[in-house]
Amino acid sequence: MTIILYNTLTQCREELVPITPGEVKMYVCGPTVYDRAHIGNARPYVVFDVLFRLLQIFYKTTYARNITDIEDKIIVASKESGEPISALTERTTRLFHEDMATIGILPPTIEPRATMHIQEMIDIIETLIQKDHAYEAQGHVLFNVKSFKDYGTLSKRNLDDMLAGARVEIAPYKKDPMDFVLWKPSTDDVPGWPSPWGRGRPGWHIECSAMSCKHLGTSFDIHGGGRDLIFPHHENEIAQSQAAFGNNSFARLWMHNGILTVNGEKMSKSLGNFFTVRDLLDQADGETIRLALLSTHYRQPLDWKDTTLAQAKSTLDRFYTALKDYELHEEPSYDEAFIAILQDDLNTPKTLTWLHSLVSDIHAAESSLEKAQMQAILRKNASLLGILQQDPKIWFQKTVQKQAHTLEIPQIEQLILERQSARFNKDFAQADSIRKTLEENGIILEDSPKGTTWRRV
Repeated sequence: MTIILYNTLTQCREELVPITPGEVKMYVCGPTVYDRAHIGNARPYVVFDVLFRLLQIFYKTTYARNITDIEDKIIVASKESGEPISALTERTTRLFHEDMATIGILPPTIEPRATMHIQEMIDIIETLIQKDHAYEAQGHVLFNVKSFKDYGTLSKRNLDDMLAGARVEIAPYKKDPMDFVLWKPSTDDVPGWPSPWGRGRPGWHIECSAMSCKHLGTSFDIHGGGRDLIFPHHENEIAQSQAAFGNNSFARLWMHNGILTVNGEKMSKSLGNFFTVRDLLDQADGETIRLALLSTHYRQPLDWKDTTLAQAKSTLDRFYTALKDYELHEEPSYDEAFIAILQDDLNTPKTLTWLHSLVSDIHAAESSLEKAQMQAILRKNASLLGILQQDPKIWFQKTVQKQAHTLEIPQIEQLILERQSARFNKDFAQADSIRKTLEENGIILEDSPKGTTWRRV
């Protein structure tokens, strides 16, 4: 059993060798809860959900994904809306959980909240000051970047390149423009906590170091997130954590998913191509969104096109068609070939090719027993991708696109009953008229010896 993953830190594919044999600890940067998650936010959560599912086959796995519930964006959103910060963060956290559940994401093992770890942050900051890696200035505490000689190891950039390409806050209290905030003062109208440096609040970067250390230890196996977090967030996490706990501490293997664009452009509200998971759920089933996010290898950029959802829906239609009339008799094991594909740096596009091949075999099955066995294998292995766990009948009855003329389920079933009655009475003209009405509303009927089923086009 070998799992190979690409390590951003070494820029190599590496075998996952857990620090503690038989156990894997993974940390993924979670949402800053001030608004709905957009589709770019969702991509890393889907990617690391698949990795979580895979890891649990072989290891005792602890997966920590945090909630950032104190950050300047939250404060700004609260002031603009007039909604109290506590209410804003509770509401958007609940909406995040709802959206993630709808696209099939399992809850992490641990979901720490930043505001519950303030003391841990203060403790790390005090350690950094004691070791001359941080300094206090005008109520702020800043990390002294030049005190950490390995700064830039993750992003592979030197300080001059970083300064030229980064938007850094120029402030008179900084010893160097690249120094970043660990603690900042709070005015009376924003959240704050008592500290040795006065009432204040943490900087963004120190939050993840404190939460990961608290729940996974000063050294753990995997740290994940989107490529946009490599610099400065993850670079700063490494610097402050290793400066506080030692050079061999913190995450051993760093994984980053590629950026999501829309029709070749960066997603932006100003360009009108910005959409949330909730926006997409008004157009498609959550499983369709999930499959679309898995259709490209996680390390590659994903360009979301106008046809992306339709292509994912078509794939799922084909898969669910192969599962029609399936009844589970015996739970199969995971297929070794399928698992091997995922073990090779989560190659989800190749797993979809494998599933397509199996679907072809299902349609060519020579006996009902052979077909049922392959259907069970299809459903079992697809569960690692978080797909094909619905009843096929329900899948085909779901509304894919909301249309003004779309009939509701009770209306559809009533028309089917009326058509059955017409056919029984040999009023075939009426039966055909009802079928045509249903077709005009996007409903396709399928008659079989077992009865009539329907699906939406």
